Amino acid sequence: MFIQFSIHLFTSKSINTADRRNQRYTLCSFLNQWFHERYTFARIALPQELVSRMVTFDNKILFVGFGFVARCTLPILLKHIKIDPSNITIIDFEPDEEALRPWIERGVTFVQDKVCPDNLGNVLQRYVGEGDLLIDLAWNIDCCEIVSWCHDHGVLYLNTSVELWDPYEHAKNAHPTQLTLYWRHMNLRRMISQWTEQGPTAVLEHGANPGLISHFTKQALLDIADACLEEEKFSGQQAERIAQYRKTHTFNYLAKELGVKVIHCSERDTQISTSPKEVDEFVNTWSVEGFREEGTTTAEMGWGTHENELPPFAYEHEDGPKSQICLARMGMNTYVSSWVPDYTITGMVVRHGEAFSITEKLSVRDNAGETMYRPTVHYAYCPCDAAIASLWELRGYNYELQPRTRIMTDEITDGADILGALVMGHPLTSWWCGSDLSIEESRQLVPHQNATTMQVAISVVAACMWMIENPQEGVRLPDDLPHDYVLDIAKPYLGKFISVRSDWTPLKKTSVTFHGHNNPDIDPDDPWQFKNFLQTEDKD
Repeated sequence: MFIQFSIHLFTSKSINTADRRNQRYTLCSFLNQWFHERYTFARIALPQELVSRMVTFDNKILFVGFGFVARCTLPILLKHIKIDPSNITIIDFEPDEEALRPWIERGVTFVQDKVCPDNLGNVLQRYVGEGDLLIDLAWNIDCCEIVSWCHDHGVLYLNTSVELWDPYEHAKNAHPTQLTLYWRHMNLRRMISQWTEQGPTAVLEHGANPGLISHFTKQALLDIADACLEEEKFSGQQAERIAQYRKTHTFNYLAKELGVKVIHCSERDTQISTSPKEVDEFVNTWSVEGFREEGTTTAEMGWGTHENELPPFAYEHEDGPKSQICLARMGMNTYVSSWVPDYTITGMVVRHGEAFSITEKLSVRDNAGETMYRPTVHYAYCPCDAAIASLWELRGYNYELQPRTRIMTDEITDGADILGALVMGHPLTSWWCGSDLSIEESRQLVPHQNATTMQVAISVVAACMWMIENPQEGVRLPDDLPHDYVLDIAKPYLGKFISVRSDWTPLKKTSVTFHGHNNPDIDPDDPWQFKNFLQTEDKD
């Protein structure tokens, strides 16, 4: 009967086109849900050929937070880390019983609780101790406090972002520099400087970006060096230095010798669904609250030594390495031109950790500590269509979050997350290295997930494996981890892994509609100046 009804629905001429289309969507959604409900457990067993490396862990693992990234991480983790599920505990204050059920049936423990400033130690000590691993995939847990607790108790720790208990508490009337990730990293440095030993490994900001993007950047630098040497773009002692830095993976000097000026974390999310964004709803492919928090604060970027002038509303930092600047304007309202294969995109300079870590790790300083070289580094984010529409509504609501939020998963019908490092300014002009992961590919790996969460999840798992094998490394950022180790594990989960040159620049194929009347502020002699990327009113 069901099959007969389905055939009638797809072929009947008595049903008008619009109704038939809507009923087809309903049927497809029903079939998709029916299939997932019956075959989730079978499909969660990931193909063995994806497992390039495994580690054994006899201690305990605690997941703090069980949102979409954690739900994608857990099945992959169990494929790569040999651990008894009874040694895994999940803490979340808003449990999704359907998502938790298969794991509880396999022996995982779930506890409904929330880690807060007044209970952090009491809650954590119930579930982890020395030698155990804490995977923090919640939001708004103070990074300094939880890292300090893990350090003092010998617990391995990983997160995907450096956060505060309440990022909005002191934001009103605060100086722009105090709203930056740079400010948070300086607080971390001050805390770490008081420790007498580096202690257990804590890997911070190791998701897709920040995280994988640092490893994409390293791979791009190696590939650029190989191509330049093969094509004899450099000669003599400079070519010898590049070959040596490439061999020893001395990435800061390699970037300097290659002439790298600018690095974008360039991302285009093309995932679409059969459920359009509704009024009073924020729709995204990852954490809505996380996106709003980082998007509505200052734009932030690593500031290259090649830059000739600061952009409007820019502020420099007064302490630390002073490698960053921030703008007194929201990241979601600061637009730049960028590129992913094979599209020019308009991206947002949303505040992200890679702008700090990549800039710092690629800086070259003299014996006196003065900076001789560093590139400009920042995010250039073009989110999915539903998120773009949600942002426009958010602006209209004076940045008060919509009453309803939704993360797209099963309703996605097509699209991909294209994420990579766009490395610019060298003799080959531009080079992009990263992942082009489709929704179809991500669903084959873990059901009920999208391409965006998959890229984060495999990065989390790879970093956890490195931590288990290197348990006494202290606090580390993504750039401190071996890129080849991480990418060897991650590549099978990243769809098309691309490393390709491009002749793209921000001045290529640009048109000024009112040429001669608005005089756009660009530097035609140096395409790698930030002003050439920045989208301004005078460039219409």
